Amino acid sequence: MNVVAVRETVAGEKRVPVTPQTAGRLVRLGASVAVEAGLGAALHVPDSAYEAAGATVGRREELLAGADLLLTVQPPSLEVVGSLRPGAVTAGFVDPFFNHELVRALARGRVSALCVELIPRTTYAQKMDALSSQASLAGYAAVVVAARHSHKAFPMMSTPAGTIAPARVFVVGAGVAGLQAIATAKRLGARVEAYDTRPVVKEQVQSLGARFVELDVGDTGQTEQGYARELTPEQLERQRQQMAAVCAHSDVVITTAQVFGRRAPLIVTEEMVAGMKPGAVIVDLAASTGGNVAGSRSGEVVVTDNGVTILGFSDLPSSVALDASQMYANNLYNLVEHAWDGEAKRLRLDASDEIVGGCLLTHDGEVRDERVRAALEAIA
Repeated sequence: MNVVAVRETVAGEKRVPVTPQTAGRLVRLGASVAVEAGLGAALHVPDSAYEAAGATVGRREELLAGADLLLTVQPPSLEVVGSLRPGAVTAGFVDPFFNHELVRALARGRVSALCVELIPRTTYAQKMDALSSQASLAGYAAVVVAARHSHKAFPMMSTPAGTIAPARVFVVGAGVAGLQAIATAKRLGARVEAYDTRPVVKEQVQSLGARFVELDVGDTGQTEQGYARELTPEQLERQRQQMAAVCAHSDVVITTAQVFGRRAPLIVTEEMVAGMKPGAVIVDLAASTGGNVAGSRSGEVVVTDNGVTILGFSDLPSSVALDASQMYANNLYNLVEHAWDGEAKRLRLDASDEIVGGCLLTHDGEVRDERVRAALEAIA
């Protein structure tokens, strides 16, 4: 089976889906591995490192035409999908609930897509959970970028010239990204507060040294897969009213709230931003899916009239691309290894398998995931 990786074309994307280490592991499984020349250039990984691992280096057009399995970071472009032969397989991010034309193109081209966003959130599947691995790095990078844009030092400092109070950081959402943001801000010496609609995460927040902010919004909870349940419009309004006071005294606010398969909920309104102090920084990790913050724009820095900086960066894992690539490539390798037929030396797309069946988005010309299929039919 010919496993292929080509260079990403999305501006600013530095991550790779295959590292020399995972290329070697794929070769030992029995696959042939080929990568586009310069695949690891942004990470200062030369082509010779891939060749030393047993991979071959080639030209993009030839690699795509001969690919049995294409590994990707960003969702593949329509042009890339059109270059694949029927029966080929892709594995990587697809963004299926918002990338409707791509999903249709995959089905139309009879390309089987293993969509990492759909991997079940089970204990066994954790080693394949690319959403979590990349969210963890995004949470770390969010604090680093906030510190860079803030005019305030994070730790408390006692000096002969006076004492500097610690920065106050408020993290909204205590999932993977939020917990890593809390831990990073604490390591930098900030005073950290955090909020989540799921009371079950209170102990996790406190174990990291942060104060858990308790807001009365009524009954909340989480889904079977561990995601926060979507709040009603009334609950969101109650949440915003109580959260405004916390935002007002914060130097940094980091929002991480996303609802799987849906537009991100608006949490920080214009009025809340207007009530924040000049020089405050907001990092909206949900900017690419609609945004948690009024006025945030995906990929942009916005400075409001009252001097609040809103960062809508959507490529934060790529800002630490070396480690992000290592984690992501391991996620993909573990998925391939799980589905690998050792005797035939190729993938076995067994739809009855919990993990393979759960993330097999398209196969044999059909969209298999019921939620994505319903979304497509709703806009047909």
